[in-house]
Amino acid sequence: MRLTVWLLGLFGVAVALALFASGNSATITVFWPPYRVDLSLNLVILAILLAFALVHVALKGLSALFAIPGQAKSWRLRYQERVMHSALLDALSHLVAGRFIRARKSAELVLSREAAMARSGEVWPDAARLRVMAHLLAAESAQALQDKTAREVHFQQALAQSAVAEASSTREGVQLRAVRWSLEDRDPHSALDWLSQLPSGVARRTVALRLRLKVARLAGQNDQALETARLLVKHKAFSEAAALSLVRALALEYIQTAHEPEQLNALWQRLEATEKGMPEVAIVAAGRLLRMGGDVRQAFDWLLPVWERMVQAPDGLSADQKVVLIRVMENGFSAIGPAIDAVWLSRIENAQQAAPGDAALQYLAGVACLHLQLWGKAQQLIRQALPRLEDKGLLTRAWQVMAELAQRQGDDAQAMAAWRNAAQVGSRRRAEK
Repeated sequence: MRLTVWLLGLFGVAVALALFASGNSATITVFWPPYRVDLSLNLVILAILLAFALVHVALKGLSALFAIPGQAKSWRLRYQERVMHSALLDALSHLVAGRFIRARKSAELVLSREAAMARSGEVWPDAARLRVMAHLLAAESAQALQDKTAREVHFQQALAQSAVAEASSTREGVQLRAVRWSLEDRDPHSALDWLSQLPSGVARRTVALRLRLKVARLAGQNDQALETARLLVKHKAFSEAAALSLVRALALEYIQTAHEPEQLNALWQRLEATEKGMPEVAIVAAGRLLRMGGDVRQAFDWLLPVWERMVQAPDGLSADQKVVLIRVMENGFSAIGPAIDAVWLSRIENAQQAAPGDAALQYLAGVACLHLQLWGKAQQLIRQALPRLEDKGLLTRAWQVMAELAQRQGDDAQAMAAWRNAAQVGSRRRAEK
């Protein structure tokens, strides 16, 4: 439709021009003394149009002629950009593929090309960022080759170039790489120094928090490592299982740094409720407090959530966790002696009565009676538990208790048999290990 309208318009203009030219008898007279020239108006109009066209073509030609140097310069710039981009891609691909020498050569080619452009006076807005990335790739390649001197040279140049306003967005990446390299060099103090220089917004990023966690663990700063791990868990940086395992491991390391009961109490107060409720953490903390001669009742308070978890759900604790819990509680009974808390004694009796087939609970009840000097009941409970104890450590300890009870009763023959059984179980246990 549009083409039809254009054709109709063109035909209309042609008809109008034809009518004007055919019926136009006007003339133009030019006086140039002593001459007089008479010209047709149609010819004058045609001459003016031809002159305009010639002038327009001439101006276009001159403009194209004068633009040739600029076009040549633009072509050279585009060619250099293509070469640098190709070299930069080569450096990245070689670095990923593990060809570190080639990667460094490609990065240095980018730098040499960019320097040649700068010397020729070419201005490129992304030149600063390109220099930073090229130096960073060269430094990364040198780090992989353990060439610390070359890495430091390229790194310092990248750091200096990233201070330019046009390349300010690359400075954070340069600093994060410095942290990673310090970690690879096992230099936690340098890594911590670089981390402290990060802006607050960058320091809260997941990648920075991961680096901070590794640095804190390397530097032995367990409190900071645990706090960083909590932030990573909140950011969902790990799966649920991995997050639980990481926090548990860090909490255990944190507890191991305590060397006095007061210090351990202070560390325990800094743990979150979910961490205190982890069976491994509570058992290790209570056991360490008992070994350091701390408050036994405090240790049992820490164990209470774990005990309730075991009693309320049959699979609340694994078999190994259950055994370790019983051994720690036994150590607590040994430390407190006849002054065992009646509440705890009631808890143990109720749990043993609720699960009469649980040999481990029956053994624990017997140990509690032993320390309450209820010799007969203790001997009865432990004797009943002996055939059903699966853990070799508990079985060895049970025979030892039976030997001690037999000695108290003056039955040397039964005591010797019990000691012999304990030694046999212990030897089998060592052989299995």
